[in-house]
Amino acid sequence: MAALTSSIPVHSSSSSSSLHPRFQYSSLLLSTNPIHDSRSVRYSTRRVSFRGLKVRGAATKVAKSPTEEEWKTKREYLLQKRVRSVDVKEALRLTKENNFVILDVRPEAEFKEGHPPGAINVQIYRLIKEWTAWDIARRAGFAFFGIFAGTEENPDFMKIVESKIDKNSKVIVACSAGGTMRPSQTLPEGQQSRSLIAAYLLVLNGYANVFHLDGGLYSWFKEGLPSVSAEGSEL
Repeated sequence: MAALTSSIPVHSSSSSSSLHPRFQYSSLLLSTNPIHDSRSVRYSTRRVSFRGLKVRGAATKVAKSPTEEEWKTKREYLLQKRVRSVDVKEALRLTKENNFVILDVRPEAEFKEGHPPGAINVQIYRLIKEWTAWDIARRAGFAFFGIFAGTEENPDFMKIVESKIDKNSKVIVACSAGGTMRPSQTLPEGQQSRSLIAAYLLVLNGYANVFHLDGGLYSWFKEGLPSVSAEGSEL
């Protein structure tokens, strides 16, 4: 895209129509030439100084994060790394007999309501926290569809996981619904879910023993398997 040059006629101090006596004639150059790389588009910026005034403009497009990769790409990588789905009863047996740990990636509020004993909670998505123009626009977008608790990717997800779970641990990743990697007539590539996205992030970051909870925690609770609340009381 061509650069746009705009001349700003600012009157000198001798003019009776001057808005500010220290302004001088100048021109402002805004460059919108994109700089491409393999993962993002960045835009060059220029800062222009007037006497007593500084103007700085920038426009950026953030690089795509791993969670935003196409589901097909995630699924192929999970299959390549032999990430296996286990049903809820097998998951319970593995936690009891083989020292598996359940990583619950649901929001903290849902985790507190009930979770498998010994599960570790690290939410992969969190409520939108900031109040930048972009965040306000996202809130408005969610609100348009009747969702007043919009979420965003948790930027500290892997950092927190690594602080709580060793990379040599055997991990079963769980969310509410579970999703599936199994193809079906209606879903030829399976169905993406928060737990499968989290499993993808774990294997990308060097976790070698990653499993996925088939049917999610909805199935766990439906089967009446052991559950506790945030206070540690059984449900």
